Amino acid sequence: MLRSTNTIGKFQYWCAIIFVIFVHLILVYRFFQLQVIEHDIYSKQAENNRIRAISLPAPRGLILDRNDEIIVDNYPTYILYGIDLEVQNEDLNYAIINETTGIPIEILKKNFKSNFRNRFLPTKLAKDLTIIQLSRLEEEKNNLSGIIYKQFPERIFNPKIKASHILGYLKEIDNEVLSKINQKKKYQFGDLLGWSGIEKQYESILLGKKGVSYYQVDAFGREAGKINDENNILPIPGKNIKTTIDVSLQSLVENEFKNKKGVVIISKPKTGEILSYVSAPDYEPDLFTGLVSNQVWQTITSDSSRPLLNRATNGLYPPGSIYKMVVAFEILEKNLFSKEWSVNCTGEYKFYDSVHRCWLEGGHGRINLEQAIVQSCDVYFYETIQDIKIDELAKRSKIFGYGFKSNIDLPTEMEGRVPDRDFMNRLYGKWGWSKGALLNIAIGQGEILVTPIQMVNYTNLLATKGDTYSAYLVNSSDSKIKFPELNLNNWEIVQEAMRKVVSGPKGTAKKADPKIPGLIISGKTGTAENSHGEPHAWFITYGEKNNEMISIVILIENGGSGGTFATPIARKIYQHYFGSESFSLANK
Repeated sequence: MLRSTNTIGKFQYWCAIIFVIFVHLILVYRFFQLQVIEHDIYSKQAENNRIRAISLPAPRGLILDRNDEIIVDNYPTYILYGIDLEVQNEDLNYAIINETTGIPIEILKKNFKSNFRNRFLPTKLAKDLTIIQLSRLEEEKNNLSGIIYKQFPERIFNPKIKASHILGYLKEIDNEVLSKINQKKKYQFGDLLGWSGIEKQYESILLGKKGVSYYQVDAFGREAGKINDENNILPIPGKNIKTTIDVSLQSLVENEFKNKKGVVIISKPKTGEILSYVSAPDYEPDLFTGLVSNQVWQTITSDSSRPLLNRATNGLYPPGSIYKMVVAFEILEKNLFSKEWSVNCTGEYKFYDSVHRCWLEGGHGRINLEQAIVQSCDVYFYETIQDIKIDELAKRSKIFGYGFKSNIDLPTEMEGRVPDRDFMNRLYGKWGWSKGALLNIAIGQGEILVTPIQMVNYTNLLATKGDTYSAYLVNSSDSKIKFPELNLNNWEIVQEAMRKVVSGPKGTAKKADPKIPGLIISGKTGTAENSHGEPHAWFITYGEKNNEMISIVILIENGGSGGTFATPIARKIYQHYFGSESFSLANK
């Protein structure tokens, strides 16, 4: 039976009514969900659309010298940022910034491109804005969109000294650096990170804790005022660090070492404290505080004098004659020869078909151990080394710190090299070398290599009869050097010889003595042959007056004779330190 037209119409009518009611129920539920259930969520999102959180960088801790004089401080600088999402007219922004600050538009665009991360985060456009530039920008504030600036604590350095290889420098974190950082929660793109020196070694102490401040913004991303509520967090500065450095000594050495290449380190043998640390050439410490251009970076990295190289910890050099005390102790401790046993130095030593010459043409004549150290006779050590095994000499060298890192509190350090039988076999083959190789090693030449900082510990061991601490700049914990007990009489023999190097009539370091009453100075000069040019000049020394002692290690690259060119620098240091006024201050 067919349905009537009226019945079909009623069915369609009620279907339409039900559909409309269903749609309205969905809309009512969604409205209830938005207004009641999810009110807090969307209210927060709406709030965020008009509030901007600004990260507040924390000042790094100060770096002080031993007398609490500030070496590294902070000063406020201003950085200009652009937030891409909030920029309404990019060209207008660039034009206004260029007109008010004088910064070329192409530089602004280049900085934006290189520093850009995403559209939501501030991108650095310019740094070190002056108050005048800021005031001009502020006048144009209503014409700018998505442009902000904030204060940033930048490093500033004591003008008396550079100390660049001690202090190190900071690096701005980019994506590559950020990917390698372990504690990513502490750092963000654009933050500064200690990259070398003390800044890196004590990063966790110097680093402060960032704060945050909230600002209300309009539809164009312009700040309309700071929101003062409990959510604002003030930055917490990093902790200060007190070093062992003496600014006055550091300044003296830097001035004396101008236009030279090498190292000067002054320390206290009884404690290991470093009073002055110079690696030259160096660089201006504020070189890396701003945005370093590629041109500046290329210039400094391509400099043949390598100013970025910390020669004290990472420079490797033959020790030359300053190594002779190691050989002397091996002779004395093993009773190979008595201190009176002598050699006739004619100026040359024949070893089979080769001739090895002494530095003094014509020779030193009949000479014993003490005289060989005082006059730095090579022939004496050529002769005595024939009774020493290379592995035994290597062990003795390591006792005095050769071949090991000094453990100074700096990020990087080379170990140096102490040749033993295994090393020589690997280098030359089992039958490719002979006892003749020891002739060079005996006078600190050939395969043996050291760093100047190793020679600081070595000098301090000689000065204190083995009772010293590893050299340090800030932290001295657990730095006592483990040193075996040696025969006291042997210590006296070597130390007496080192005293006569400076005070004896035939000593090679007479120029080091400032003739200060009561000051007793010991030392050893060295001239290290260099296959790439003039020999390097060494001088290690320690001096004591009224129970106050300092040691000095000097290396002059291509400096010739240590007794001629290094000793006058030591004399000026002793004069400064033990002079009446300076000495009284040092002992307070």
